Amino acid sequence: MKNPIQIKRIYDELAETDGYRILVDRLWPRGVKKEDAYLDEWDKDVAPSTEIRKEFNHQDDRFAQFTKEYKKELAGKKEALQHILDINQKYPVTLLYAARSRTINHAIVLQEVLQKQKK
Repeated sequence: MKNPIQIKRIYDELAETDGYRILVDRLWPRGVKKEDAYLDEWDKDVAPSTEIRKEFNHQDDRFAQFTKEYKKELAGKKEALQHILDINQKYPVTLLYAARSRTINHAIVLQEVLQKQKK
């Protein structure tokens, strides 16, 4: 069975199935103590740029454009993406994000890009 690449809010409970936990936000999440985050890694490099993150501002009507721009950024981060895929060869990977929305956030886009490259 292949190891999954899953996404989860950093505020959610730690689970045994999380595997290797990577925070994929550029900014540290509010209200989370570093010792309580149970991170294996904080990968700011795969987070969206400040420019497109602010432009998006977690607005439903801007998600499609954000996705397009973020995928362009990720296309230039091959080494960082490969690093996550290499880890995923050995362990399940959980991409952690702080956004409130579980349906429109950058971790969904990152997960999709990684899943496509994994095949």
